[in-house]
Amino acid sequence: MKWSEFSIHTTQEAVEPVSNILHEAGASGVVIEDPHDLVKEWGVNLGELYQLSPDDYPEEGVIVKAYFPVNSFLAETIEEIKESINGLLLHDIDLGYNKVTLSEVQEEEWATAWKKYYKPVKVSNSITIKPTWEDYTPVDDHECIIELDPGMAFGTGTHPTTVLCIQAIEKAIQPGDSVVDVGTGSGVLSIAAAKLGAKRVLALDLDEIAVNSARVNSELNHVESVVSVKQNNLLEQIDEQADLIVANILAEVIVRFVHDAATVLKPNGTFITSGIINRKKQEVKDCLLENGFIIEETLQMEDWVAFIARKS
Repeated sequence: MKWSEFSIHTTQEAVEPVSNILHEAGASGVVIEDPHDLVKEWGVNLGELYQLSPDDYPEEGVIVKAYFPVNSFLAETIEEIKESINGLLLHDIDLGYNKVTLSEVQEEEWATAWKKYYKPVKVSNSITIKPTWEDYTPVDDHECIIELDPGMAFGTGTHPTTVLCIQAIEKAIQPGDSVVDVGTGSGVLSIAAAKLGAKRVLALDLDEIAVNSARVNSELNHVESVVSVKQNNLLEQIDEQADLIVANILAEVIVRFVHDAATVLKPNGTFITSGIINRKKQEVKDCLLENGFIIEETLQMEDWVAFIARKS
């Protein structure tokens, strides 16, 4: 089968929303070439466990690639994708070069080539994320391994926003906590919460593909008895009480349900928010404060910010 490679040269800020647009358009795989990965620092005692080649990355900006089958609907699909991406400008998202290129590839060329970008990575003091096909031996008995297969349409779990969330969960979670993961995607944050001692995790996502992916990954990591996955729009009609809510979503979306998070959280409960580009930091912070939250800690990696907030 022949496939069309859709490549867009954009910004780090736009990676998440652009990837989401490509997934919703039916992409059979997404690759992110971010030069920040070449010099990324994960913090004390943390680091990438493999070497990347600079030749595979742009000098500046980020390249996002997606793959679509070559068929009679392809031209229409590509135009709809371009229109949706340009629509992100209405949400004040910097698209950078916003340059799109198309090329044709054979199935065997891309089906395995993207795996060179994905190796085991230690993202926090106790969590290491590894692809299912890689062998990895834990450094000590306290290290938790999360296995993911990005072929199921979502990222590798090593984007700064995800790493910040995992580090924040590790700081805030208490054994036996009940957790709600809003916009679960691959389910990696729910899995991390379960492995770090949560008694029950409710993973929510509006996207049916995400729901299925989170279920598969939960089973892959043997936490399906703890993690319950549900198709749901943010926290709408969620009336159970939680000790901790985590949301790795765009800032524009976070501010829409901060009030609902305050309602769902138990007294003194914790709300972890990530997916916030630095220039949106104050907007989210103000919204949290206005809804009765106390900012306990602000975490930052590159241009991304995460808040650990407590319900007062």
